[in-house]
Amino acid sequence: MTRVVGIDPGTGSWDLVGLEDGALILDVSIPTRRVLKNPRIIVDILKSLKEVDMVVAPSGFGLPLKKVSEISDADIFLMTLKREGKEEIVGLTSVIKLLIEEEIPAYVIPGVKHLPTVPIHRKVNKIDMGTADKVCVAALAIVDQSENLQIPIEETRFILIESGTGFNAVLAIDDGRIIDGIGGAEGHIGLRACGALDAELAYLMGSLLKTTIYKGGAVYIAGCENATPEELFKLAEYDERVRIAIKALTEGLIKDVFSLLAVLQDPREILVSGRLARINTFLGILREYLVKIAPVRTIKGFARVAKEAAQGAAIIADGLSGGIYKKLVDVMKIKEAAGTVLDHIFFDEIESLRSKFTSGARM
Repeated sequence: MTRVVGIDPGTGSWDLVGLEDGALILDVSIPTRRVLKNPRIIVDILKSLKEVDMVVAPSGFGLPLKKVSEISDADIFLMTLKREGKEEIVGLTSVIKLLIEEEIPAYVIPGVKHLPTVPIHRKVNKIDMGTADKVCVAALAIVDQSENLQIPIEETRFILIESGTGFNAVLAIDDGRIIDGIGGAEGHIGLRACGALDAELAYLMGSLLKTTIYKGGAVYIAGCENATPEELFKLAEYDERVRIAIKALTEGLIKDVFSLLAVLQDPREILVSGRLARINTFLGILREYLVKIAPVRTIKGFARVAKEAAQGAAIIADGLSGGIYKKLVDVMKIKEAAGTVLDHIFFDEIESLRSKFTSGARM
């Protein structure tokens, strides 16, 4: 029997999914603001399951596969890229420390940049090619396409759009492996996050705070910072400023998809996940522009409440434990992940960070 849990620490909610021999046993979503106030709630839920073989822990930017009990302060920095003493955004550090304290059998997993399936030249001067939770969504999407088209995992080929309450990400998957990715801090704007900043704008803004990265997206452009995604798309029907925000959001995503066609020709499908995937207007815009590339559809998933990333994290946990998804984990080469997010960056300004938090050189 394989009993596992996957955790997704999202901008809007923390989601947990549990599987027992592939069957759903836990399906929970908790507002992130509650976790920030009481991070122990995550540990309490895990302990309520009594016995668990493996937990895929919140991993941020990711690390090569590692048990949380072996995580150092340097590892936590590499997972969060948060300056010392700064407040938490989603509560990842607090939960990781509680998992260690309570001796939960949890592991952190890699982000896109750590994977050997992504050629080195695509990693140059990149950090956010897709955080660990995006790797989890990709795992779910690979299973989804395999089952939907009735093809082996090794023959899946698609572009994945993940559009949540904060960031967007677009990944290219070929032969069941992630081969490239555009993460939320590298691509165009998200619902709340600013995405990649013009270098001249970043220079004029001066020293950037982590909280700045989580701002500047569509809701800020629209002047509706507290609007839900559904409300924002409804407002766009009669408000010009909101229409501009929606156009910037959707056209940016479309541009990111087209850019990945340089490395992935003839995808079988374009799969969409995340909070925005539940909005028909959003899907309609994507289909209008992307159907010429491949059919566009949402990922089905198997949970009723928890987001796709938590479902994918549970699938990866099952595979790492030798369960029914073992082949998926092997094909994705998650166990072979290596390096750090600071590798392959050729700016002298980060050399002090590299020497402080890693033992490796630029390559």
